[in-house]
Amino acid sequence: MFDTILLTVDLNDLKGSERPAQAALRMAKTEGATLHVVNVVPDFGMSIVGSYFDKSHNKTILSDAKKALEAWAGDTFKDIGPVTLHVDQGTIYDRVLKVAREVDAKAIVVGAHKSQLQDYLIGPNASRIARHATQSVFVVR
Repeated sequence: MFDTILLTVDLNDLKGSERPAQAALRMAKTEGATLHVVNVVPDFGMSIVGSYFDKSHNKTILSDAKKALEAWAGDTFKDIGPVTLHVDQGTIYDRVLKVAREVDAKAIVVGAHKSQLQDYLIGPNASRIARHATQSVFVVR
């Protein structure tokens, strides 16, 4: 049913990524699926903010994020075959959906951040992913 699964990971909240990772791992094993993992580095928002950083800053951020994702995935997914890692930069939900289309994901696994008054059910990125994805989306608390 789900031959390709995309897991979203927040490198700034690895503890919060543990349960979604375990759910994605179980799904991948059960389905015999290919597992992809994506981390999105937020962009600067406004171009004027980006102008205060030197040109190599983005390359350094993405390189550091890739190394951190590789280290985390190496520990987390040692019991499964190869896992494909993706690091992108931009608006989180938009980039997750882009990667899901690129890898032809049949399911997206995303963690829900701690509920707050303004996002009582799930976090804003998980909510947008669930609303706009054409794939099944599993939100893990």
